[in-house]
Amino acid sequence: MKTNFRILLLFAAAIFAGNQLQAQALTAREIVEKMQNRDDGDNEISDMEMILIDKNKKIRVRKIRTFSKDKGRDNRRIMFFLTPADVRGTGFLTYDYDDYGKNDDQWLYLPALNKVKRISAGDKSSSFMGSDFNYSDMTKKNLPDYDFTLMKELEINGVKVWQIQSVPKSRKVIKETGYKKGVIFIRQDNFVAIRAIYWVARGTRRKYMEVKDLQLIDGIWTVKEIHMTTKEGKRAVHKTILKISNIRYNQNLQDNMFTTRQLEKGL
Repeated sequence: MKTNFRILLLFAAAIFAGNQLQAQALTAREIVEKMQNRDDGDNEISDMEMILIDKNKKIRVRKIRTFSKDKGRDNRRIMFFLTPADVRGTGFLTYDYDDYGKNDDQWLYLPALNKVKRISAGDKSSSFMGSDFNYSDMTKKNLPDYDFTLMKELEINGVKVWQIQSVPKSRKVIKETGYKKGVIFIRQDNFVAIRAIYWVARGTRRKYMEVKDLQLIDGIWTVKEIHMTTKEGKRAVHKTILKISNIRYNQNLQDNMFTTRQLEKGL
């Protein structure tokens, strides 16, 4: 029995060492690729609460319903604002393409204008519906546009992470995304980004992203609460909290749900 127990311990140690070596062998680019390509669910319906907090602590709350579907390796997502009255009926549609050579498509429907507006590359650095997220935050990074550097490994809340710096390769990318540099913290056990710092292209502001609630739902690591805070030095000038609830995967979502016509039609 003792011999068998020692063999089991050695076997477990060998697996652990192998996993550690595999993790160490990954480049910064490979880690980010694994983060972007991890299983994040398909045919999903969820409810979202967007909480906007200004520098005077004034709070505005918006409620949203979101639908997303994988189309091959591409992702399509449509969002409808439900409340309050001033944004009710607003819709947002994204086609997030896996092909790095193809620009992602985004459309915004404003009921007051009764018009679908295509979000141009020059507009993607703008704030998304008054939040601390911009339109470029709503899709995955085009990895060939960045240089990635593995800075170090550390622990956050007892979990091992990689700290990786991303720097745009051109002024064009900086202009389109609104960021001149980023540092992201990616968990080593599941490749989820749980923290990030972004240097805003204009001025001296930085944005701080932090995942506050991460849960395993139907075998998929799912972010349920995320904060994005814009700071000028140490002073917070605005903050956005996203709380996601009623998350359901593997729903029966048809392709015609993800069209500009559906944006105009609404829920």
